[in-house]
Amino acid sequence: MKSTIKLLSVATMLVLSACGNNDEKPTEKKAEKIVSISGATTETLCALGLQDHIVGVDVTSTFPAAMAKLPSVGHNRSMSSEAIIALAPTLVIGVEEGVKPELVEQLKSAHIKVLLLKQETTVEGTKALIQSIADSLGASENAEAIIGQIDADLKTASPLDKKPKVLFIYARGAGTMMVAGENTSMNAIITLAGGTNAVSGFEDFKPVTPESLLDANPDVILMFDSGLESLGGIDGLLKVPGVAMTNAGKNKQVIEMDGQFLTGFGPRVGAAIAALSKKLDAVNKN
Repeated sequence: MKSTIKLLSVATMLVLSACGNNDEKPTEKKAEKIVSISGATTETLCALGLQDHIVGVDVTSTFPAAMAKLPSVGHNRSMSSEAIIALAPTLVIGVEEGVKPELVEQLKSAHIKVLLLKQETTVEGTKALIQSIADSLGASENAEAIIGQIDADLKTASPLDKKPKVLFIYARGAGTMMVAGENTSMNAIITLAGGTNAVSGFEDFKPVTPESLLDANPDVILMFDSGLESLGGIDGLLKVPGVAMTNAGKNKQVIEMDGQFLTGFGPRVGAAIAALSKKLDAVNKN
């Protein structure tokens, strides 16, 4: 009997020992393979140290430069589920705006997780987006430094004595030119940098006309660098009917900036606001 009890005690110790070993070495969570369909989420993933998990990106994911080496799945408004599924991701992440519901359903039917987040074009909205991504992917400890950098960048912005009237023109050659109204990321970034939108009374974008340019009469015209290039630079822009008659045209006050940097509202939002504010300050001083 004593022998039997001794054997049972040893067996019990072995079982407890095995359980203890399992507690010390938990099974590692499988790493995600991510397709990011927003420039803001791509920048955030990279800032969080998750760059190596990204297997594909959309066309707005231009930063960091290494993203250009990854397969592109197109623009979120027109991308196909086939292009994404072909990359065998475990997660597709992006922002809600512009993503078609049918694309989401097709991806979910392929057993791919989809995480679409609300993106507000404000500093606080950007911080919330970064925190949400970090929390969702187990990288919460890295979010604090990114958010802190945004605040540090904002402190370098130039305080403006007066608010210049800024007109943003989106261009893809002289045949496609639009001005940004209210409820746009351009309106938001102009306001945050200390300027005022030269046009109002409408939302989204509307075509450029000579009459609308004269009515707006901006102090400065703001453009993406790629848009200005499509017109042949400042000289080409001044040939657009109405531009040369505005204060901005007469004084050749044109600001060009990288589109994703300016309107991405990702980790670089503080730097973008500061950069634009300094350019607007220079316009005020001319």
